[in-house]
Amino acid sequence: MVGVGKGAQSGVLIKNAEALENMNKVNVLITDKTGTITVGKPSVEKVFSSNNEADNLLQNIASLNQYSEHPLAQAVVNYAKAQNVSLVEVKDFEAISGKGVIGTVANKKVALGNQKLMEQVNASISEDLESKIIAEQKLGKTVSYIAVDGIAVGFVSISDKIKSTSVAAIQELMRQGIEVIMITGDNENTAKAVADAMHLTSFIANCLPEDKLKEIKRLQSEGKIVAMAGDGINDAPALAQADIGIAMGTGTDVAIESAKITLVKGDLQGIVKAKNLSHAVMRNIKQNLFFAFIYNVFGISVAAGVLYPVFGILLSPMIAAAAMSFSSVSVIMNSLRLRNFKM
Repeated sequence: MVGVGKGAQSGVLIKNAEALENMNKVNVLITDKTGTITVGKPSVEKVFSSNNEADNLLQNIASLNQYSEHPLAQAVVNYAKAQNVSLVEVKDFEAISGKGVIGTVANKKVALGNQKLMEQVNASISEDLESKIIAEQKLGKTVSYIAVDGIAVGFVSISDKIKSTSVAAIQELMRQGIEVIMITGDNENTAKAVADAMHLTSFIANCLPEDKLKEIKRLQSEGKIVAMAGDGINDAPALAQADIGIAMGTGTDVAIESAKITLVKGDLQGIVKAKNLSHAVMRNIKQNLFFAFIYNVFGISVAAGVLYPVFGILLSPMIAAAAMSFSSVSVIMNSLRLRNFKM
C-alpha cells in the first residue's frame, strides 16, 4: 500500500500489488516509438510531388486524413489548414491498420501510407521517388507514400521530436540489465536513425500491431519477463499480453485501460522510477518477513519451554502479547520508511 501510494505521488499509477511485484522481475522492455520514445506530436516537414502539383496533392491527402484518428493523419490535416487548403468530400474511405488510409477523392483513388500499403494497392514507384524517400528516412523522418490511381506521385515527410528524457531513461534501464527493444511500424531506415540516436542496438521495423504481439509471446516462451511500453490503440493488444503493460498517460484511453502501470507524464523516466520502486518494495517486504518470523520463532520457542531446562525461563503471556504487538509495529514502521524513498 505504501509503495503504490509512493508511486502515485511520483506520477506512476500502479493498478495492483502484482504489477508492483512483477516489475522487479522484468528483464526485457519492448517499447513503441511514436508517442513513447518521441513526443507524439508529429508535424509535417514537407509534401513532395513528382508532377509539381503539391497543393493539389496536399488537398487530397488532407481530405483523406480528416476521417482518421491517427496522430500522423492529424498532423497532415493541421498542416493543410495552416496552408489555407480546403478539404473536400471523400468516398469509400478505409483505414488499414498498420499501413495507412485509402479512399476516392475527386473521382481519383488515393492511397497514403507506408510501403506495405503501396504493395497492397499495387502502386508503381519510380526509382527517383524511392531514392528521395530513402534520403528522408535516413534523417529519421516518417515518410508516407502518396499514390493516385495506382501510381506513386509523391510523399509527405513528418518529423516527431525525441523526448529529452528518453535517451537517459533507456540507458539507465540497460545499465540495470534490462534488454530494450524498440518495435515500430516505421521503415528500416527511419527506425535505425532513431535507434542510433537512442544508442539502441535492438529494434524491429515495419511491424504491424499483431507483430508486436507475436514478439512478446515469443520472448515469453523463452522464459523472459516482458514489459511493454506504448500509447496508441494499436498497442493495446501487446500491452494486455505483456507481463507488465506500461501506458503513457498522454496516450489513448484504450492503451491506458489495457496496461497495469500508467505513467502520468508519458515519460520513459517513469519506467526507471517504477523499476526502482518495485525493487525497494520487494526489499522492504523481505525485511518485514524477517521481523515477523524472528519474533515468532523466538517467542514460540521460549513459550514452548526450550530455555526452561537450562535457565528455568518461561515466557509470560503478557510478554508474549507485547512481543507480538511489537512485531506488527516493526513491520508497519519499516514499511512507512518507503515514503522517504527517492525514486
